[in-house]
Amino acid sequence: MLKMAVLALMGAVSAVGVAQAVSSFQTSAETPQLRAAIAVAPQAAQGAPASIAKASDGHYWAEADVNGARVRFLVDTGASAVALTLADAKRLGIATDKLSYSYKVMTAAGEARAAPVTLGKVSVAGTQLREVEALVIDKGLDSSLLGMTYLGRLASFEATRTSLILRP
Repeated sequence: MLKMAVLALMGAVSAVGVAQAVSSFQTSAETPQLRAAIAVAPQAAQGAPASIAKASDGHYWAEADVNGARVRFLVDTGASAVALTLADAKRLGIATDKLSYSYKVMTAAGEARAAPVTLGKVSVAGTQLREVEALVIDKGLDSSLLGMTYLGRLASFEATRTSLILRP
């Protein structure tokens, strides 16, 4: 079920000359906590509708509060999951050397390993979710991605020419 739920971690990211693409996602061993998390219906988002302005590079960059720390995410509707760079994961206090890197992902820089984690609280522009499933990518990701394990739990989101509107 996990393979079907997260078959492809994809993203098309190009910002300031950087291109990232996460195009495949496969597991070598499903973890019990991820199977359990999929079986339980996630809580609804809290907060009021919020807006993220489109940056001059044409992307939507979100400043998020993750477990009490700030993380800058590239909003990526093509990414199946929230993906953290190794540096961001370390700043969040995640013991990256103790994670199980049981997933393989393909980035623009080549193959990388990914480890599943659960983020206790993620708040973007006042729209808050708890227990957000994410992946820590060991290399090849220049910025963290705000993917569908966050966006897909919102009531809706809408990209306009000037902003991204999040509706909890």
